[in-house]
Amino acid sequence: MEFWADKARRLPWFEAPKTILSDGPPGQQSWFPDGVMNTCYMAVDHHVNSGRGEQTAIIYDSPVSQTKARYSYQQLLEQVQATAGMLAELGVQKGDRVVLYMPMVPEAVFAMLACARLGAIHSVVFGGFAPRELAVRIDDAQPVVVLSASCGIEGSRVIGYKPLLDEALQLASHQPESVVILQREQCQAELQPGRDVDWSERVRMAKPADCVPVSGCDPLYILYTSGTTGKPKGVVRENGGHAVALHYSMQAIYDVDAGDVYWAASDVGWVVGHSYIVYAPLLRGCTSVLYEGKPVGTPDAGAFWRVIADYGVKAMFSAPTAFRAIKKEDPEGKLVQAYDLSCLQRVFSAGERLDPPTYEWMSEVLQRPVIDHWWQTETGWAIAANMTGVEELPCKAGSATVPVPGYHIEILDDEGKPLPAGTQGSIAIKLPLPPSCLNSLWKDDERFVQAYLSNFPGYYSSGDGGYLDKDGYLFVMGRLDDVINVAGHRLSTGEMEEVVGSHPAVAEAAVVAREDALKGHVPLGFVVLKSGVDVPEAQLQDELVALVRSQIGAIASFKEVHVCARLPKTRSGKTLRKTIKQIVNGQQYSVPSTIDDPASLAELAALLDSSLTPQ
Repeated sequence: MEFWADKARRLPWFEAPKTILSDGPPGQQSWFPDGVMNTCYMAVDHHVNSGRGEQTAIIYDSPVSQTKARYSYQQLLEQVQATAGMLAELGVQKGDRVVLYMPMVPEAVFAMLACARLGAIHSVVFGGFAPRELAVRIDDAQPVVVLSASCGIEGSRVIGYKPLLDEALQLASHQPESVVILQREQCQAELQPGRDVDWSERVRMAKPADCVPVSGCDPLYILYTSGTTGKPKGVVRENGGHAVALHYSMQAIYDVDAGDVYWAASDVGWVVGHSYIVYAPLLRGCTSVLYEGKPVGTPDAGAFWRVIADYGVKAMFSAPTAFRAIKKEDPEGKLVQAYDLSCLQRVFSAGERLDPPTYEWMSEVLQRPVIDHWWQTETGWAIAANMTGVEELPCKAGSATVPVPGYHIEILDDEGKPLPAGTQGSIAIKLPLPPSCLNSLWKDDERFVQAYLSNFPGYYSSGDGGYLDKDGYLFVMGRLDDVINVAGHRLSTGEMEEVVGSHPAVAEAAVVAREDALKGHVPLGFVVLKSGVDVPEAQLQDELVALVRSQIGAIASFKEVHVCARLPKTRSGKTLRKTIKQIVNGQQYSVPSTIDDPASLAELAALLDSSLTPQ
């Protein structure tokens, strides 16, 4: 407890907490519950009051709209004060919910901080989410106000948000008192009289709002887990533990501090955007890059390197799928040579497993440490990482390195018994969870306990499988439902993907389980080839089968591979393995609301001559 008490003392509380961890059922306790604070004050006002108002807080770079802007901490404060004033005049008070349905624009950051300033609870829904999914989130959070924009821009496509939002509100039972629309020049939205208001006009007229004190255990935000159907799971993040853990993580994990430029190439709609575009960099006094673009196509596969060079990024963070996309378009990494990356010290990756072939490609092309780390929406920050600001350890391909302080990880069998080093099982975290982790779901304590605490009493069940090696390094092999049973042998599809992905022709790979009357399951592979590669599919299949056989063994029964133009993925870059598996096994499937390109599922179904259609 003293460890976290020390970290808490490094933040500017209005009243320092006396209680470090509250009493309560394990897994449902609160960190720093009696501290009085305001997260927006810690992230913005404090830096201005400390004489650092002229330092750049936010760099906005939007190749899709040809826009660039910088905001100092002083300018950020003024924008947040005005946005909070607008929300207050629309009736938002402490404890109220505000739903954000926004593209990657500075106003999204202003709005999140403005909610925190008022003690309101924001719930950001990824921009462009399907109306039904937005509607169920509105019904669950019951916001006083919805904040949105006229459109988002995905590559070269302009996506009107207002029609999607209008349809969602027609489907929703709960109706907000106001809808605030940010008009973008790429697409003007028609406002509904009496409900909709113009963002720019209301902010311009608003009286600046002061910070509202909140308790450490008061909720900061609700973030719904992606890919849910029916009633979504709303992860609740409390103010106190969140601020302490994220402030600590910036220096301890990423080795950046006040004044350094940090870039998380993600979206504010995902947990990475919440934690490492908005809150953590600002809590630490860093400069954070807000990028509205893609790793490829805006304009090319050198986009990331251009941003790093332009702004002097010291550390960057993105999902493995982004780097695989770059690798596919520029397999030799030639575009890196066009930019001065001398500022860049490390590249971090999370969101899904960083497969060794991609790790090795990144390491070779960038000639810098490439660091995988593992965390979840539920935790809000890393569970396992290489603590580069404390003691940087040698990296191991395929490993997220070691548990972060506060996380006691054990690998358990199906009966909850610890497994020895090198043996795969369920990754579980011994209670209590450290600061920032969820301690409930929004208005659903029972579901929280059932989903996360009931499988292994005394532990948080991560839902992921993997193993700890003899050195204590954690290898996360994928979701537990990605472990298949082949003739009684439990095998990891993640391990097979690693082998398949090591082939020089392969840019991306996915392996799923196909039901088999004799063996229970057999693996089926899908690959995307690197740009410019032309190899006969039969030859490639023979080579990949031989590769898996040599590295895993004949026991894997890996015999079939299909080449596809693209893998179906979510907008956050995660491959939709569950949906692929349903198609492969002739099961009915739904098109997930989080899918990036629905046509990719149809292409895959056609590839398999599937006669099924989505429900």
